[in-house]
Amino acid sequence: MSLPTESEILGKVQSARERIFTEIRKVVIGQDEVIDQLITGLLAKGHCLLTGVPGLGKTLLVKTVADSFSLTFKRIQFTPDLMPADIFGTEIVEEDKATGQRIFRFVKGPIFANLVLADEINRTPPKTQAALLESMEERQVTAGGQTYPLAPPFFVLATQNPIELEGTYPLPEAQLDRFLLNIVMDYLPEKDEVAMVAATTAPPGEKPQKVFSPEEVQELQALVRQVPVSQHVVEYAVKLVRATRPDNTQAPEFVRKQVKWGAGSRASQALVLAGKARALLNGRYTVAVEDVKALAPPVLRHRVIPNFQAEAEGVRTDDIVRKLCEEMRE
Repeated sequence: MSLPTESEILGKVQSARERIFTEIRKVVIGQDEVIDQLITGLLAKGHCLLTGVPGLGKTLLVKTVADSFSLTFKRIQFTPDLMPADIFGTEIVEEDKATGQRIFRFVKGPIFANLVLADEINRTPPKTQAALLESMEERQVTAGGQTYPLAPPFFVLATQNPIELEGTYPLPEAQLDRFLLNIVMDYLPEKDEVAMVAATTAPPGEKPQKVFSPEEVQELQALVRQVPVSQHVVEYAVKLVRATRPDNTQAPEFVRKQVKWGAGSRASQALVLAGKARALLNGRYTVAVEDVKALAPPVLRHRVIPNFQAEAEGVRTDDIVRKLCEEMRE
């Protein structure tokens, strides 16, 4: 069987993007950049973290994305008393009525779905947050000495409120690193907010239609992997990530002064892979440095940790990443 041509790949991805946007816009008003980044993460086969204050529609957006795919969907509401077994499942004892013999049977939890919404993930303690690590990285669950694979495609789309709000727990760095993108959802412009309020206080409108099967989603992910990327772009992505590490002799002075911990190699991989998806979504069959720069904030904002001095001066990770992109030579 012959491989698809460049024009065929571009056509399929462009068509997929338009179909997804059409369905999402039936429910969600505005937030086009957020939706674009979310689709980029899904096509790059990565998990996404959606960050924003309560009331912006994060859960609604993720639920609408799930409704647009013919995928099994589960929502886990993270609370302070949530236990790992509530996510993965548990073994129960059953008695065979014929023989009287007792056997253990594993009852699968909500993690066994194609698309899992981890709602308000930072409302639960670190022990339960860390329980997702194996599922997100290995796409499998180990319970009672048995390993259970998670059916592809498998995504975790998590929402979180900013950690300065009461009753939240900062996610461990190892957990954060498993998310391909950390997408920030901000307040709507006034015009969009007026339209949103009018729409949400009116009778329910048309519901999103399911437009993709699991097989089609995996096909799109495979097409993203085929996008070529030049050595120059790969080197730029690696150089940008290495520049976030304060112990690197080539890091800028402001990084050494303001960063406590820089990004690891997984960030370089994320920049290139997400860059492939972004290029296709923008109608190009090659990754440019501009793709890497555009994706630097969502890829690096949860991987670069400012130090005390930066926090005291009000310097955020996004400020550091933006300055790096401005100063870094191509």
